[in-house]
Amino acid sequence: MCGIVGYVGSKEARSILLEGLQTLEYRGYDSAGVAVIQAGGIEVKKRAGRVADLAKELEGSTLSGTCGISHTRWATHGGVTNANAHPHTDEAREVAVVHNGVIENHAALRTTLEKEGVEFASETDTEVIAMLAARALRKVRTAKEATVAISKMVSKLTGTYGLLILSKKFPDTIFAARLGSPLLLGIAKHGYLVASDATAVSAHTDQVIYIEDGDVLAVNPKGYQFLKTERNHSVEQIEKVEMSEGLGKFTHYMQKEMYEQPASITSALRGHILKNEAIPRLSGMNITDEQAGQIDRIIFTACGTSYHAALVAEYWLEEIAGLPVEVEYASELRYRKSPVGDNTLVVAISQSGETADTLAALRELKRQGKLVRALVNVVGSSIAREAGGGLYLHAGPEIGVASTKAFTSQLAVLFLLTTYFARIRGVSKAKGKELLKELQNIPVHVKKALTYEHEIETIAERYQDVHTMLYLGRGTNYPVALEGALKLKEVSYIHAEGYPAAEMKHGPIALVDKETPSVIINPRSALYDKVMSNLEEIKARNGPVIAIATEGDRAIAKKADQVIYVPDVPDIFQPFVTVIPLQLLSYHAALARGCDVDKPRNLAKSVTVE
Repeated sequence: MCGIVGYVGSKEARSILLEGLQTLEYRGYDSAGVAVIQAGGIEVKKRAGRVADLAKELEGSTLSGTCGISHTRWATHGGVTNANAHPHTDEAREVAVVHNGVIENHAALRTTLEKEGVEFASETDTEVIAMLAARALRKVRTAKEATVAISKMVSKLTGTYGLLILSKKFPDTIFAARLGSPLLLGIAKHGYLVASDATAVSAHTDQVIYIEDGDVLAVNPKGYQFLKTERNHSVEQIEKVEMSEGLGKFTHYMQKEMYEQPASITSALRGHILKNEAIPRLSGMNITDEQAGQIDRIIFTACGTSYHAALVAEYWLEEIAGLPVEVEYASELRYRKSPVGDNTLVVAISQSGETADTLAALRELKRQGKLVRALVNVVGSSIAREAGGGLYLHAGPEIGVASTKAFTSQLAVLFLLTTYFARIRGVSKAKGKELLKELQNIPVHVKKALTYEHEIETIAERYQDVHTMLYLGRGTNYPVALEGALKLKEVSYIHAEGYPAAEMKHGPIALVDKETPSVIINPRSALYDKVMSNLEEIKARNGPVIAIATEGDRAIAKKADQVIYVPDVPDIFQPFVTVIPLQLLSYHAALARGCDVDKPRNLAKSVTVE
């Protein structure tokens, strides 16, 4: 959740650290801070608020040095205060620590330290690490001894951590340790960067080493030394992550990313569909056609928006490929004793590739010897590296915390997977070609759906003061209803619930009144008349209705209070276009209510703690 960056080299650390924090702020924006080793010791500057607030405070500061660490926080233990901001130090400021993760036994460790007379300045679990690190390093003389001492120190911690430690005793060295929280080492011409995300180092280098669980290392201007040298810490080349394009003509990243969807869907499909071929090329999955033919069940595991994309794929795979599918919340699957057969394929889905629960579920099933693959956006992420294969979205960086283009890119790749299994399981070549041809037309339809933004803005402003909304859909539009409700909650803070439309009568209809709008997703389909009946039931109880309907549908316009039209596409492809107005509705509702669209309260982009 939090973002951490460290730098040691020949350049001034402050500017590099701030630049890195700005690229990582989507991972946490409750507070930010830096620590730099200066001639007089360790200088720390931190404060609650955004990275921009920290940068402003540093404008008049004398903080200077070539070795430092930094942090942007998403609060787990302790409120959002200056005292709880990272970095944290020991009482004598002999060490400074930044930490991503959760120390589950911090309360017991704190109690032990307090009995020894230690006085804590914050409510955080991280401050415990600073106190323990200072004591571990008191008697060491060399950096090698320090890494050994830190390794022994972190063995006392239960939980997850990505740690950077500065010690006054070693003024040109950063110590790092990882367990369950991402860290990588960037190798630049002017020095080394240690960060929780490649976006923080890509402006300086494309050469990285992924730090693995259990690693402890020391980094100075001359090089780096891992404590566990028997491991393969090879240098890898990463794709340059473009984070500096800015907003251009757009007001927010969420808006920009919604409009990038025609391009991001095209990018997700690129290279997978060959001319005149009826089966997509999915070589990254590392599954032979023979293996695929033996698979009799798929389990998707994911969280949040990725979970909703998987629910859509469940409909597709069962209807088109005849393949049984289950979709599991990763947070539940990791602790369940769910029987997984030898012919089951498990697919972990995560935009960031670092989602803690999804990664843990993947690891557990991999430990059991199951066939595990991944679908992620971030190249080189933990899930991508630990799965036995998979597919990248190639959607580009998604900065807005509320996921938009990642969702439709996930749908695109999941439909490729559907078509692949459909062909393997006997669907005709002609049908395969038809499916892939329709899929390639989707970006045009998404672009058309985006043209209704102005009408959607007017509707959002009308309902900006409501307290709750219902989202209803059937078939593949039921997961879209869930996703629309999630988006509204995330960015506008309006309570919303998504349901299958037919389930309304089994409880949710009790919420319907003239103050509670219902968003009914009902483009033309085999279930059109059924959902129209649900719409009538709501209107009979004076409930306002916003309908998502196929262009040219005048019948629904006579019954709904407002209609948002989407292009006419085949039933199975409707989620690509019906989700667009729901994204725009949540965006404009948030604007009308004065919310911070790109950085919603209490949320972070990458959920790397349980």
